[in-house]
Amino acid sequence: MTDVNAKMIGKESGARPGRLRLILLVLLSVIALGGGLVAAVGPARIMELAGLGGGDDPDHAEQSGAGEDHETAPEEIRSALAADPSRMAMPFEEIIVNITATSAAGRQTSRFLKLDLALIYDSAAPDAARLQERQVYMRDSFQDYLRTLDERDLRGSLGLADLKSELLRRARAVSGGEAPREILVSDMIVQ
Repeated sequence: MTDVNAKMIGKESGARPGRLRLILLVLLSVIALGGGLVAAVGPARIMELAGLGGGDDPDHAEQSGAGEDHETAPEEIRSALAADPSRMAMPFEEIIVNITATSAAGRQTSRFLKLDLALIYDSAAPDAARLQERQVYMRDSFQDYLRTLDERDLRGSLGLADLKSELLRRARAVSGGEAPREILVSDMIVQ
């Protein structure tokens, strides 16, 4: 009976290193996978996906295009107009379009861009009277352009400056004159 017990103990102790190796291999694989995921998308995004916050990362705020320095509050629009009485503001209804984005894995996905803006124009210009009747066409032209954008096109202050200049160029083209002076963005959210 003791020989049988010794053989069983020998089998159990021989089987343990195999199970231990398998457990260590699985654990090491999970740690490597987690490290690779963190390296690919960043720790703040991992925390955000896990529901543990991570929304305070300044790099992430810049990528989403919703940084505080990119927004112009409506009060600022009114104060800018008060300095020059010949300038008027023409607000647009919010624009929501799909834009493309590239995931960390290189796959193209779709995101939403929400944009609230106002067109500042010179009311003394000869073509200013046409702006109100051309507003629908300007909005359509803005939407056509916005749908062609990629999420990377909206990053940082350069992305915002390019967006404003292209929208202003389109407003001038649709209105047929130089009355449009500036585009003010009060809200820009990429989601």
